[in-house]
Parts: sequence; C-alpha cells; structure tokens
Amino acid sequence: MPSSRMFKKYISLLAFTAPALVIYTIFLLIPTFGGMYYTFTDWNGLNQNYSFIGFANIVEALAEDPDFINALLFTLKYVAFMVVLQNVIALLLAVLIETRTRSKGFFRTIFFMPNMISLIISSFMWTFVFSQVIPQLAEKAAITFLDQSWLGNPKFSFYSILIVSLWNGVGYMMIIYLAALQGVPQSLKEAAIIDGANSFQTLKGVILPMITHAVTICFFLTLNGAFKVFDVVYGLTGGGPGRSTQVITMNIYEEAFSNNFRYGYASAKSLILFAIVLIVTLIQMNVMKKKEVEA
Repeated sequence: MPSSRMFKKYISLLAFTAPALVIYTIFLLIPTFGGMYYTFTDWNGLNQNYSFIGFANIVEALAEDPDFINALLFTLKYVAFMVVLQNVIALLLAVLIETRTRSKGFFRTIFFMPNMISLIISSFMWTFVFSQVIPQLAEKAAITFLDQSWLGNPKFSFYSILIVSLWNGVGYMMIIYLAALQGVPQSLKEAAIIDGANSFQTLKGVILPMITHAVTICFFLTLNGAFKVFDVVYGLTGGGPGRSTQVITMNIYEEAFSNNFRYGYASAKSLILFAIVLIVTLIQMNVMKKKEVEA
C-alpha cells in the first residue's frame, strides 16, 4: 500500500513537471548539445553535408581571429566594470533607502522602474538622449564636458554602454540587497553605533558580513548577465565605431547569421564563452562561499 501511494505521488510530480521538462529539453538541452557537436564541424547552418574537423575551429578562434580576441577583451573589460559598479551602487542605494522611514516604497519603485523596460528599448531611448538631448544641454548650459561624441567615439561609447546597463540593472540588484538588509538585526547596528562605529564601519563590520549570501547571489547574476550582454550594445552602437565596442556575443551572432554563415565556427566561439563563464562563475562562487563561512 505505501509503495502504491509513493508510485502515485511520483506520477503526479512527473505529470506536473513534464511540460516544463519537455520545453526545457527542446529549447535548451537539445540546442546546447547540438551546438557542442557542431563545434567540431565546418557546417554553415544550411547544407546537410558537413565535415568533422576536430578542434580546428577552437584553434582558429583563439589563435587566428583578432576580432574575436578583441571582442573577448572588450567583454572582460565590460564585465569587470559592471560587476563592481552595479553591486556597489545597488548596495549603497539599498542602504540609503533602508534608512528612510516614510518613503521606502517610493524610492524602491523609482529605482526599480528602469528594470521593467527591456534593454533594447532602453538603448533606443538613450540613443536619442546621447545624440540629441546631451548635445543641446551642453550647448545651452555651456557644459563643455558633455559636448562629446558619446556613441561615435570609442572611449565615450564604452561609458555610454555602461551608463545604460547600470541604469537598467541596478534596481534589480538593489531589491535583492534591500531584502537582505531587512534580515540584519537592528540591535546589532545600534550596538555598533554605541561602540563608536561610524556609518562606513557599521556597513563594513556589521551589515556586509550579515548579507554575504545576497552579495554572492548579486555577483553571480551580474557576472552572467555581463558576459551575455548583447542587446544594449546592439541598440546603442551596433558594435561600432568599427568594431571597438563589439562584445563576444555580437561577434558570435555576426559569425553565424550576419556575414559568414559559419555555424560550426560560431558554435566553437560559443563553447569558449561557455567555458570562460563557467570557470569564472565557479571561482566566484568558491571565493564568496568562503567569505560566507568566515562571516
């Protein structure tokens, strides 16, 4: 009798999870393993006939493709800035909002609202701001620093991409930090203040150790999102001027669908990106977990 109940329970669980599992398999697992297989072929995405070429695609991407290397380096630069800036800004906003008594809901809404807009729409909005609003503001207010080619100059286009990415993504991380801050006992913060700790010392010595789990989650989400960035760059600069702001995902897209139709070669680049993200994520998770234990 108990075994019959357990069997019915497993059948019920399978029935509920089967639709999601089928969709997950069709749209994620099969394409993932298919892409790994095509990495070792010269398939162009159209012909039924293709040859197995081993690691030639991977060797070519890492040793003979300067555009891919430049895109990889630009992506790593973008990831470094985003991981630091997004988490620092989000944490500071969360701490500041948490200290307010009456207007928490208002500020949470204001800072989270940009996250409700897709990045591609945000990019088109900010393209207008960078190309029309800021030049007019620089001219009318005589602010010479703003009078720059924000999308046409490689130096400033990188900052433009960062600004839009932060504007769109900081609010989401802020909500996670806010939820974690609510779990910090008020008595600990009051005890730190009584002992003479200032705001920075309280943040460093009391609050951060108590929300290390939230920091781990936010770092993980920021890392993965930054490595996979595509839409904001596509909408703002298209990878230009030239290829100066081309990220690795855009390089893969271009290789597979835009110009060359080298699907196998693009799959190899995707596999390299997957390996990099996996290694960096494992290192980050391992380091942060040690910090959690120490805290």
